[in-house]
Amino acid sequence: MPGSETPETSIPETSTPVRFGTTRGRWVLAAMVLGSGMVSLDATVVNVALPRLGEDLHADFAGLQWVVNGYTLSLASLILIGGSLGDRLGRRRVFVVGVVWFAVASLLCGIAPNVGSLVAARALQGVGGALLTPGSLAILQASFHPDDRAKAIGAWSGLGGVTTAIGPFLGGYLVDAASWRWIFLLNLPLAAVVVWVSTRHVPESRDATVVGRLDFPGAFIGAIGLAGSTWGLIERSWLIGLSGAVAFIVFVVIEARRRNPMLPLGIFRSRQFSSANLVTLFVYAGLSAVLFMIGLVLQQALGYSPLEAGASTFPITIIMLTFSARAGALAQRIGPRWPMTIGPAIIACGLLAMTRIEPGRSYGLTVLPAVVLFSAGLALTVAPLTATVLAAADASHAGVASGVNNAVARIGGLLAVASIPLVAGFSPVADVTPGELVDGFHTTLIAAAVLVAIGAVLSFLGIRSNVLQGGMPDNPTAVENVGRTATAAPTPRR
Repeated sequence: MPGSETPETSIPETSTPVRFGTTRGRWVLAAMVLGSGMVSLDATVVNVALPRLGEDLHADFAGLQWVVNGYTLSLASLILIGGSLGDRLGRRRVFVVGVVWFAVASLLCGIAPNVGSLVAARALQGVGGALLTPGSLAILQASFHPDDRAKAIGAWSGLGGVTTAIGPFLGGYLVDAASWRWIFLLNLPLAAVVVWVSTRHVPESRDATVVGRLDFPGAFIGAIGLAGSTWGLIERSWLIGLSGAVAFIVFVVIEARRRNPMLPLGIFRSRQFSSANLVTLFVYAGLSAVLFMIGLVLQQALGYSPLEAGASTFPITIIMLTFSARAGALAQRIGPRWPMTIGPAIIACGLLAMTRIEPGRSYGLTVLPAVVLFSAGLALTVAPLTATVLAAADASHAGVASGVNNAVARIGGLLAVASIPLVAGFSPVADVTPGELVDGFHTTLIAAAVLVAIGAVLSFLGIRSNVLQGGMPDNPTAVENVGRTATAAPTPRR
């Protein structure tokens, strides 16, 4: 993730590195787990709450797409800048600012009177997430003693996975027992705890090697490109979509000419890095589209409650937490090429198995087997994929490499969710019958399976088996990324 530099470039403003297992180490770890967990928890519970939210605010399908994509858009656009700000201004300072920003935006979400206000507040939440998300891992790397760094990162990953796992249940409970607004207001006390712990116990650190100005022009044009492409897909406006594509071209030109770009294009000279990110784009696009639609179908066509729909994807989290580390170890032994080829192929098979999901069929005979097969492929894919991204980049670009991969995954999901009505064949501003919803879901599943299968082919053709020979990097972002992707899907109002 951005800001995750090597120990040589991370200069803690403290005389003694933090040791794992000490009182101070526990405080630092708690602040980072709660801060990053607040973001992942929010993503999960928002998806579960969208049906009731849509009914209350009279939102159509396009409106709920923007509730999801407004957040993802600002987060994906600014996450690299967020890491750079932490490097320059102080990682703890930017992390705390991000937490406060996220909390204020959450309050605005909780009191939003209409869907337009909620979308704007969600975009502000994404800005806060872009400030605090890169900082959590970077602070752990900069603060802990080198001998304890892997333990701290491992604990951060595992505890973050627990946060993701409880999200669907907590979200479903809050929606059923109180109101969807409480899923946002819940962030306020959590943020207060994080700020208090961070200011008292977390050491400050900066990157002393960073030079030059921040790349605000690149960030602005990149955001325009993403917004234009997303808006064009949701509204089915080719003119707006083309404007977004032109903005992307301008973004590449700006990054190529800047002395200190937000995205150093030279990093893509590595065939392994470029191939791994292409795989990420296709695989996560397929995943995001399906995970958006499956909750919609379960609730609107099969009659599941919000809690039941959230719990239906719980096997994804369990399987990921159980087998991701083993998949990483397997990739280290035999190389990432075959896991990254076979894993997406299994995911595609799981997606095709989901075409059996329809009214009148039971969860145990249709949904559960498909979700388990899907999860098995996901577990085999993600850790080797993210490790390959980091191993393929120069050590000095480790933070940028992880940040780019994180952004690519979110961009793939952003564009895929925006494309759903076009692929599924229904209008985002019209009511959708349960039958039309199921038919559109099946069409989306086939399209997603094709995207993921392309990822398998790209892995076979572009990934070398020896790319991890230098050792598999410590990679807590694997579970984190999947946890945020593998959430209960949102459901629009019919």
